[in-house]
Amino acid sequence: MADVKTLPGAASAPYLRDADAYLARAYRPFLPAMIAKAEGSLLYDLDGNRYIDFVGGVGCLNVGHSHPKVVAAVIDQAKRFTHTDYTMFPYVPLVELAKRLAPKTRIPNAKGLFFNSGAEAVENAVKIARWATGRPGVIAFDGAFHGRTYMAMSLTSKLHPYKAHYGPYAPEVYRLPYPSATHGPRLDEFRRFLDRAAVTWFDPAQIACVIAEPIQGEGGYIVPVEGFFPLLREFCDQHGILLIADEIQTGYGRTGRFFAMEHEGVVPDLMTCGKSIAAGLPLSAVFGRAEIMDAPAENTLGGTYVGNPVAASAGLAVLDVMEQEGLVARAEEVGQRIRAKLLELMRECRCIGDVRGRGAMLAVEFVRDRATMEPNPEMVARVLRLAMERGLLLMKCGVYNNAIRFLCPLNIPWDVLDEGLDIFAAVVREAKEREAHAEV
Repeated sequence: MADVKTLPGAASAPYLRDADAYLARAYRPFLPAMIAKAEGSLLYDLDGNRYIDFVGGVGCLNVGHSHPKVVAAVIDQAKRFTHTDYTMFPYVPLVELAKRLAPKTRIPNAKGLFFNSGAEAVENAVKIARWATGRPGVIAFDGAFHGRTYMAMSLTSKLHPYKAHYGPYAPEVYRLPYPSATHGPRLDEFRRFLDRAAVTWFDPAQIACVIAEPIQGEGGYIVPVEGFFPLLREFCDQHGILLIADEIQTGYGRTGRFFAMEHEGVVPDLMTCGKSIAAGLPLSAVFGRAEIMDAPAENTLGGTYVGNPVAASAGLAVLDVMEQEGLVARAEEVGQRIRAKLLELMRECRCIGDVRGRGAMLAVEFVRDRATMEPNPEMVARVLRLAMERGLLLMKCGVYNNAIRFLCPLNIPWDVLDEGLDIFAAVVREAKEREAHAEV
């Protein structure tokens, strides 16, 4: 295992003191060190410490850090121009990106709009759905995460740290259980709940859209029960409701398909995408059927920076890298390697209650007792800290903060992946020992 790092180091420490003095605490980082450079799947701080990155900019770096082709595209575009506002003076990269992305959504006759962040994409998808249907209501799900702006936050299900003290929230949002393959409810139970809710809670004729993640991200990498999305599609078609797939974290090859809805055999009416779309540059998108996307009047959607040319050029380079390096297929191989290691560890450690996900979108859930599946967030906090000290960066998720997600770049070298997995296994064993001694 890698040597334990003393953090922060001497070079990072003064900058962290300045951060405490000049940046609000709502923006506090996890790693007590300042990053100096990043390459592929590795980060280096100002003190020269090396870290294996299993966080990937929170899912933004499926093609890795500072990919040479993305960097070259950014530099080339920045030399030509960095901004005009597309609605004033248009440019080619944004049109080309829409042209290449539209068929990947599998939405017939798809058109797109670009924004800055995942939350903006969600906000605008809801606005488009409301305009197209003339209805106000939105259905979201327990455990959902859709962003932190007011409509997106209202759709988000996790109270702490995202929603507490920030109310009141946007109205006309109705929440249903997300039928988890691990925790339930079963599909038949969800169907009964949905049928009853449509009588006692909301009028389907007033619902504009249902928004759902193909796999819940912040909610704990919750994979839905088989048949969930076909049931949603049937319900939406029956009542003239639009189905929005939030692919911001699941998209761009993470699950072994370009978009995760391909696993479900269901085509949504609208789709949001972001994160890895431009290798961490601010860019997101909404795609949908042309008649829906064209429903809002001219210039009723947009923003000063949306779809900026530098990010759009990065987006084109990301697509090139994914295609040339076969990263969608490689996600399956990466996922198989991670899953095998996690299942081996689960057989040894009863503190692991579940290993789940698709492709390279995987999580491990920590519990106190497999029989009750009682969450164990303290174990997760201990594992994250120990891993960080040994040069592996990980990130938690789950409504109870008791799961660890894996978001390494899809082109991570095998030796680096194996090194990271070995560190993870070692620190889980160490954390388990520490917990056992604390209980004595």
